[in-house]
Amino acid sequence: MTNRRNPLVAVAVLILALLAGAGYLLTDTGSSHPKAAASPTAAATAGASTSGSAAPKPSAPKPSPPAGGVGTAPAPAGTWVPTDPAMADVCRTKLPSQAVETLTLIAKGGPYPYNRDGIVFENRESRLPRKGGDYYHEYTVVTPGSNDRGTRRVVTGTSGEQYWSADHYATFQEIDSRC
Repeated sequence: MTNRRNPLVAVAVLILALLAGAGYLLTDTGSSHPKAAASPTAAATAGASTSGSAAPKPSAPKPSPPAGGVGTAPAPAGTWVPTDPAMADVCRTKLPSQAVETLTLIAKGGPYPYNRDGIVFENRESRLPRKGGDYYHEYTVVTPGSNDRGTRRVVTGTSGEQYWSADHYATFQEIDSRC
């Protein structure tokens, strides 16, 4: 009879371990996401629960969810929604004037100063969100004083997103057209 109980005990222990692991993953203290641990909302909540008398401090607005996420309502027309909240973004007004000129040319459909402008950007290093085929296209941003194409680029996605790279695709920032 004891031989039959051993498998049942093992299964019960396994189920309890799985439930405990799932509970750990669902709590904020178990989160390994750096933004979750360091978010202003989490800090304000933690401060309010420990002090009791301090009112929660206002926090910055939460970033918009990525476009097309499961269970999310579509963003109103004209609203900028980051494609990857983990990626740094840059205001359009903070870009060099040559980048703004390139964005204007892209909006007009050209003509572009370089014959390589508009070619498919393959995203080989996967620094941008993964998309298939010819989703991304690259455009040169003129670099004053350079006698070639230089290192500055704008990359666009088929859905309208725009990315800035000042260092020939080593890093990217998503361009926020709201500012």
